Order: sequence, then C-alpha cells, then structure tokens
Amino acid sequence: MKTILSEDQIILTVKRLSHQILENCQDLSKTCIIGIQPRGKWLSDRIIREIRLISPASSVSYGILDITFYRDDVRNELRLANETDIPFSIEDKQVILVDDVLYTGRTIRAALDALLDFGRPAKVELCVLIDRRFSRELPIQPDYVGKSIDSIITERVKVGWKENEGKDEVVLL
Repeated sequence: MKTILSEDQIILTVKRLSHQILENCQDLSKTCIIGIQPRGKWLSDRIIREIRLISPASSVSYGILDITFYRDDVRNELRLANETDIPFSIEDKQVILVDDVLYTGRTIRAALDALLDFGRPAKVELCVLIDRRFSRELPIQPDYVGKSIDSIITERVKVGWKENEGKDEVVLL
C-alpha cells in the first residue's frame, strides 16, 4: 500500500481545484457543478463549499448525478441506485462533472448520457481528484486534475473520505 495523497495534501488539492474552476468560469451564474454518485459526491461537496467560501457573492448551481442505469455494465452485476438531485436546468450552462478517480472513462461516458436527460449544456468539463492516465478505454481527458498517476491494471486506487470512511486519504493498493 502506497499513499498517493495524505489528508493535508487532499485539503490543498481541493483548494487548488476550486481556484482553477473559479479562474476558468467567468460567470458562475452560468456554471453548475455536478458530483457523480457515489464517490464523486464527496469531492464535489468540498469543492462547492470551498468555492462558496472564496466567492460568497457568487451563485453556482450544485447537483449530484446517479449514473447506475446508464452504465454499459449494468447488466453484469446488481447495483443499488443512488440519489440524483439536479434541481435546475443545465440548458446552455457550463457543466463541471466531478468524480474521484478517472480510470477507463466509462463512468464519465455514462454521466454524459445521463446529463442529456436534464438539458443540453453549452459545455461540459471534467474535474477529478486522481487521473490514472494510462488506463483509458475511451477518449476522455480531465480539464481539472488533482494528481495524475501511472499505475498498472492490477493496482487499485482507493479514495477515503472522512464523511464515509473516517479518514481523508488516497492510497494505491
């Protein structure tokens, strides 16, 4: 087991990602941040909290998206659906999808399919905590990256959050 990001590094990374999003989004009223269930929610919660601390006057829309039934492997195993909560239209908005780890790209493809049920965004960007660069099966690249790592297919990246596991930590198993 190798630590990729410690608790302090995660805090700094979330701050950096939040600042990068603010730098690139000129009008936050036309921007929405959507966390992908289940694990992207923890990162997106922290990013939205940080953005609201940095720029309290801004109004950025925030939602969470469940992609369970949009996955191409949904028939291979039984999955429990999570909550989707997007109480606004994404029509003509800049959408920033947030997930913890970008691996093959299949989760993001499913999220893009699911987003179309909520309107047609002007632009979609991707923010991830960890980018496993050389494992992609689809041509998907993140716009905002906490840390890029090189790993082999037999290795696993495990992201732990205080909210659900009691400790902030990213490890390579």
